[in-house]
Amino acid sequence: MPADKIHTRHERTFETNRFVYPVISRRSGGLSIGVNLNPDKICNFDCIYCQVDRSVQGLTRFVQLPELLEELEQTLESAISGRLFQHPDFAEVPDGWQPLKDIAFSGDGEPTSHRNFDQVLAECAGVKRRLGLATVKLVLITNASLFHRDHVQRGLEILDANQGEVWAKLDAGSEAYFRQVERTPIPLARILENITQAARRRPLVIQTLLMRISGQAPDASELEAYCRRLNEIVAAGGQLKLVQICTVARRPAESYVTPLEDAEVDQIVRLVRERTGLKVAPYYGIAQPG
Repeated sequence: MPADKIHTRHERTFETNRFVYPVISRRSGGLSIGVNLNPDKICNFDCIYCQVDRSVQGLTRFVQLPELLEELEQTLESAISGRLFQHPDFAEVPDGWQPLKDIAFSGDGEPTSHRNFDQVLAECAGVKRRLGLATVKLVLITNASLFHRDHVQRGLEILDANQGEVWAKLDAGSEAYFRQVERTPIPLARILENITQAARRRPLVIQTLLMRISGQAPDASELEAYCRRLNEIVAAGGQLKLVQICTVARRPAESYVTPLEDAEVDQIVRLVRERTGLKVAPYYGIAQPG
């Protein structure tokens, strides 16, 4: 598989698995084992760039925890042994992209909305410990909308105790742009408050996806507002270890959404570095499959 194509496959199914799926992740820098806590495809955001096809019904409405844990253990063992890279879908992955980097809680919706989110994290952390994977991170990829709920806070504490890392979505600096992109009734202020409170307890990664909307990239005022939000989080005591500036890499929900050019991503990265002093990493668009 060509090096520039290995990140385009992010199907959340693998063989007969219903909840656990391996992917080669550009942001993780290698193999990531995904855990889908939203197989029903229900999400409290409706992002215009989302890659999830919600026109097709999910395979199941509920997460069966014993089945999920069995899938996780089997997939991890396959990755550790190298058997995974004998599978046709992974046989051409270059050696440098094969190391197991993390177990990522993401999927077809907002993972923290799962009613037993904290229990699932605790059980998956137990599988990781049992297999001796001390250097493998647990990563939560989240829109940060539910951090204020008790069971989510308990889940974040479990992450803290098990080499965990939170990647919190922040795609906007202004309320108007936030609503245009995320299409949710949840206000931007709630997201910013949740990120700030969580970042006071542990360093967070900010994950930002920027794009062209009907041919238009984010304007200067929106980018300045975005930088102000990051600075406000830090000024309030939040710890931000990295800002990921991404653009569209796979087919988005809306046809009017297209990727930024590499040079545009680089320009935004420079702006964020200059305005905030934070560590910022670029992730470029990849040609979408036809």
